[in-house]
Amino acid sequence: MMNMDYPQVARDTLKGNASPPSFPPFIENRLQECDEQLFRPRKNKKPLVLGNRLPDRNSIMLQSNDYLAISGHPAIRQAQLDVLNTQSQEPVMSAVFLHENSEKHAFEREIAAFSGFESAIICQSGWAANVGLMQVIADSTTPVYIDFFTHMSLWEGIKASGATAYPFRHNDPSHLERLVREHGQGVVLVDSLYSTTGDISPLREVIGVATRYGCVSVVDESHSLGTHGKHGAGLVNECGLTDQVHFITASLAKAFAGRAGIICCSERFAKYYPYMAYPAIFSSALLRHEIAGLQATLAVIRQGDNRRKALREISRYFREGLAALGYNLASQSQIVAIEGGLESDTELLRDALEERNIFGSVFLAPATPKTRSLMRFSLHSGIRTDELDYVLKVCEEIRDDIGMWNWKSTKRRKA
Repeated sequence: MMNMDYPQVARDTLKGNASPPSFPPFIENRLQECDEQLFRPRKNKKPLVLGNRLPDRNSIMLQSNDYLAISGHPAIRQAQLDVLNTQSQEPVMSAVFLHENSEKHAFEREIAAFSGFESAIICQSGWAANVGLMQVIADSTTPVYIDFFTHMSLWEGIKASGATAYPFRHNDPSHLERLVREHGQGVVLVDSLYSTTGDISPLREVIGVATRYGCVSVVDESHSLGTHGKHGAGLVNECGLTDQVHFITASLAKAFAGRAGIICCSERFAKYYPYMAYPAIFSSALLRHEIAGLQATLAVIRQGDNRRKALREISRYFREGLAALGYNLASQSQIVAIEGGLESDTELLRDALEERNIFGSVFLAPATPKTRSLMRFSLHSGIRTDELDYVLKVCEEIRDDIGMWNWKSTKRRKA
């Protein structure tokens, strides 16, 4: 029975009847703007990323970043269960309070050795890793050179640091060099594999510029750690640049199929970072079962050469199939994107695919320019060739029935 000593407001809250306070105009205007830009223009009155159908067990799902198809791996699941079933109460606190003999530090040593670095720092997410890193290594006096397509977390990291951003043209080392000559020694930021279009950075040339001018280099390996390099150690490893790159960062919610981020760095930097970066100081550390899952995942990835080989082969097969149909692709990887152009065109593309039980991911502003929205297909090592053949057949039907998406978008932009 409800305690009748509660004030009326508290009783209404417990019953779910309390009305929230009204917002002032500056918040109402933001919400109205979101409604007008994202919800109302769509046929289903939902944001473009949400289609009209839910996938079922027969759907072809090309949305997940689990590139090696390991999220349900029994060894990973068992490692987490073993900890959950045996541990007593666990301290939940910031990692700054953890001593060097913790499971966290053991995993950091393992993934550092895996990637070829002296040390590593586990973070709550890839976003936290990038924002925290930039907050520590840059300030208002630091020029930061960033590829235009680099992940939004690094752009936000520049804001957090107070540094000045100097964007350079996508995958254009010569433009980077001109900017560095003009503005001086600073920080160079790139992704190794770009999450929107699936193309790969010319890392040797970019890091060559950074090294010549004494710049600090940061490479986000979120979409290549686990899928590229020796035993999955990443593209920096594959290019032989480990001893020239200051930092690699990554989200472990991609090929690692977990929920964390990582910064690989020097041992000296790792010693000080947790006491300088706000995301490290003011966020709780990962829990023991999460660390156990990541340790098991690292072992699975090290042994996953067959999965990586399968991923390379099916990715090449799918890219070549789409190119043969006339689709213009930038992809060099397991991320394959078709440019829809205007959001209204991409909405038609999304609906045409979902009607045929194929689910990809719509990318639109702020992830892409407003007139260059994309339908992204994320491939994984477990997908079958006959499933890809069906997707290619559907893409051919769409091309013939509605017209080439790139052509339509280009014609409208020219108009």
